[in-house]
Amino acid sequence: MYDRAFFSTRLGFASLASIAAMTALVALSTQVTLGAGDAGLAETMDRPAMIVELA
Repeated sequence: MYDRAFFSTRLGFASLASIAAMTALVALSTQVTLGAGDAGLAETMDRPAMIVELA
């Protein structure tokens, strides 16, 4: 199914681009380390940040 002919199609090229984007996202997200002391980054100067839970 995943042979050279598949990756030369538009769908195959899109799948390679998607894999590259996901790999880059994982590589960049592992570089970010936020701890409890960084929670103040989300607060504005005059009021605390609102926490919203999306279901």
